[in-house]
Amino acid sequence: MSSVLYVCVRPERDAADAEHRSFARDLGIPNLHRLDLLHASLQTVEWEQYGGFVIGGSPFNVTDADPSETQRDVEHDLERIAARALSGAAAALFTCYGIGVVTRMLGGEVTLDHPESVQAARIRLTAEGAADPLFGPSGPEFTVFTAHKESAAAPPPGAVLLATDDACPVQAFRVGDHLYATQFHPEASPQDFADRMAVYRASGYFDPDAYTATADRVLASSVDGADLLRRFPGLLG
Repeated sequence: MSSVLYVCVRPERDAADAEHRSFARDLGIPNLHRLDLLHASLQTVEWEQYGGFVIGGSPFNVTDADPSETQRDVEHDLERIAARALSGAAAALFTCYGIGVVTRMLGGEVTLDHPESVQAARIRLTAEGAADPLFGPSGPEFTVFTAHKESAAAPPPGAVLLATDDACPVQAFRVGDHLYATQFHPEASPQDFADRMAVYRASGYFDPDAYTATADRVLASSVDGADLLRRFPGLLG
């Protein structure tokens, strides 16, 4: 059995399937197991048998004023995965929406003050990030795709800031030795992100009238997030 579980929190099937393929490719796990929390809870699988979890992005936002019951259930399950990583029993990498879930769980603030439209962003490692086994080999800077409406205002209590940039002060943090969270999307290649743009064209991440020009910029970009994901299985005990 694969020791890593991809946890999907995207309602859109095309985007969810493509994200699963991206994580499988960059983790180097062709048979990467998958759980879609929009359709099944953690309790439907033997989730505690996995040594690692990678959590994909979502159009959900922690700052949503009136989250649906489905969203609340998803966030509860994500918090259970984060708690397992905090205990040291497994490693977990939360991306995009997941960094907000972890930030709030730990008593931090999630804000709308630092949005980023679709772009290839240059991320800088902190001194702690440079010394981190997952992030350090990528430093001192690397390029990844970002697109979000909310972010952590600051690292939550107990977290170590690993990466930042001028637009979004908290791009990644670590809590303990096994729980990681990124605002950016490490799994997305230029083609992956251009394809995702088509799904979320009307979702407010970029000007839909500038779709072609934005997609062209994305496709012309070079990103490095795959290197980080290739190292993730090495964190598993």
